[in-house]
Amino acid sequence: MTDDTKKSPLESFVPGADKSSGDAAAFAAARMPGQEASMTSNPSTMASLRQPNLAVDDLPSVLPEDPMVPIIPQQPKRELALVSRSTYLKEKGLQYLFFGCAFLAVIVVMLIFAFTIKEALPVFTEIGLSNFFGFVWAPSEGQYGIMSLAAGSAMVTAGALLMGVPLGVGTAVYLTEIASDRIRKIVSPAVDLLAGVPSVIYGFFGMVIIRPLVADLTGGLGFGALTAWFVLAIMIVPTITTLTMDALNSIPMGIREASFAMGATKWQTIYKVVLPAAKLGIVDAVVLGMGRAIGETMAVLMVVGNAPVIPSSIAAPISTLTSQIALDMGYSSGLHRTALFGMGVVLFIISGCLVGVVRLLSKLKRK
Repeated sequence: MTDDTKKSPLESFVPGADKSSGDAAAFAAARMPGQEASMTSNPSTMASLRQPNLAVDDLPSVLPEDPMVPIIPQQPKRELALVSRSTYLKEKGLQYLFFGCAFLAVIVVMLIFAFTIKEALPVFTEIGLSNFFGFVWAPSEGQYGIMSLAAGSAMVTAGALLMGVPLGVGTAVYLTEIASDRIRKIVSPAVDLLAGVPSVIYGFFGMVIIRPLVADLTGGLGFGALTAWFVLAIMIVPTITTLTMDALNSIPMGIREASFAMGATKWQTIYKVVLPAAKLGIVDAVVLGMGRAIGETMAVLMVVGNAPVIPSSIAAPISTLTSQIALDMGYSSGLHRTALFGMGVVLFIISGCLVGVVRLLSKLKRK
């Protein structure tokens, strides 16, 4: 900037004030016309007004006191407010506390996995992988094959998904796209309530209500995979429904409006636009529902019949990994107990794979 463009604080108030001498008299004359003569006749006042480099904020202290003279208020200086030491310590303490809570989950998972692996090590050294992955489960005879149990778990989970996925996705589509607010306020809490029902209650329901119906239908006792399908299908509905609703609600309304603008009906918009757009979220919901079905123990234990053999039909008694662990852990010892911990490691790996699939799907959705 040039000297012509630079203005002193005095010149900003009084155009034409002498910048070099700090001519405060011009300012006084401009602001107090009636006092100009008296001020000029007073040498001390004029001397004080003609002090060089006089700031505007200093003018009220040298001007005569007159009620007609406006006083320029001085703005208080604001300093940067620093956080007090006590507040800083509190925030740091909360930060470490929350970090500890988050890291605790990692520590617990690592400890559980390490403990399970430690207890299952004799599977590799004493039982042997060929025996462990055999098809005969007879601990009293030294046979610890888990493949029949794994087949039962796979059969039960697959059937539950076949029945539960259409029910859960259909419920989510109805509540999100079709139902009125009045119906939604009734159905949605009921679906959420299913997630809070204890597993043993589902087991009682399966034994008392579903098992006799299956027995009349198949001519058997009613214990088996078919009964477990009905029970697990009801149990995984809340998980699949809730996550599917989240996926459908994440689809922008503009996509639906664009489909309607092109002449599509509501149903065409649902199955040709909305569902394909939310497919990754729906698959995520199905995977988590699968994890819920694989890990279920008590309800399955009460309805499958607990026969550790390769199932011959969907109505024949079977056993699963989780139900066999719950059934034998109370009295097992030695290698029998070790084999049960080996089953736990297998379930742990399956759960980890499912979580990995969910994480991968979440990354794909963000892309």
